[in-house]
Amino acid sequence: MGGRDVFLPVAAQPSVDALVDQAKRGEELGYDRAWLPETWGRSATVVLTSVAEHTDEIGIGTSIVPVYSRSPALIGMTAATLQEVSGGRMRLGLGPSGPAVIENWHGVDFGNPLKRTRETLDVVKQVLSGEVVEYDGEYFDLSGFRLRQGPPEPVPSVDAAAMGPKAVELAGRFADGWHALMLTREGLNERTEDLARGAELAGKDPDDVRTTLSLTCCALEDGDQARDLVRQHLAFYLGGMGTYYRDNLARQGHEELAHGVYDAWNDGRREEATAMIDDDLLDAMAVGGTPERARDLLAEFESLDPVDAVSVSFPRAASVEEIVSTMEALAPGA
Repeated sequence: MGGRDVFLPVAAQPSVDALVDQAKRGEELGYDRAWLPETWGRSATVVLTSVAEHTDEIGIGTSIVPVYSRSPALIGMTAATLQEVSGGRMRLGLGPSGPAVIENWHGVDFGNPLKRTRETLDVVKQVLSGEVVEYDGEYFDLSGFRLRQGPPEPVPSVDAAAMGPKAVELAGRFADGWHALMLTREGLNERTEDLARGAELAGKDPDDVRTTLSLTCCALEDGDQARDLVRQHLAFYLGGMGTYYRDNLARQGHEELAHGVYDAWNDGRREEATAMIDDDLLDAMAVGGTPERARDLLAEFESLDPVDAVSVSFPRAASVEEIVSTMEALAPGA
């Protein structure tokens, strides 16, 4: 079995302390790493600093920090600093996020996400090397500076989140790892071919590019409630987060369903949109049910050849108690 990580909740939590407590519980339960996304709530880097100070062994990481909200140099500086405060437990995950967040929250043109991500990866890796950064790109032009304190020890790995063919190829070519999300089993296998092609273009062994699969999971004694929460989560992303996730599912052979969920959600028919996520699709891209059923489903994802680690993530509407129950039910060795 590969690694098993925990993806701290994407939805708003009661406090920073609550997120720290969840990371501490993850460490107690034996999870390998605690990932934290950054959306339109708390700063991931500030929260991870607190997590680092209150834990001893569990890895930490951003999954993801958007490439539009900070300069590449600042992303590199931040990763180096988190590596220092965590005693070498940091892994950086970055990616474009999506146009809904970037344009409507950050007020920045989404532009060319592939090029922006590529250049950010290039600059961040130069920054983390400790050498003088010299870069002449379409978006970024840097010269003459390097980290004052020298490179972090060890230099943290840099992953890229990606869903589409070209984006996944880019991750394989320029990043140390790939964060896969909102993919069916079949979609994961298709994109793994893109990852391998990118790695080979860079002269790397594809097996050296770490694949972390983010899975929305809910394991409760009330299995129907668990599945309802997962279903609602998938419907929200397909319908409520612009066209990004809709198009990703359509690309995987579910075009009619993806557009149906999107249209119903945006017409205000949200219960109808949620009901369109049938059991087959739910089980193809997420984990929900009683603890026993959820453990079996999770094991099926972990057994897939491309997967090096599964990141146990939670539905956006799950309560703190439901999150903790799921963490405990799906903990390594449970």
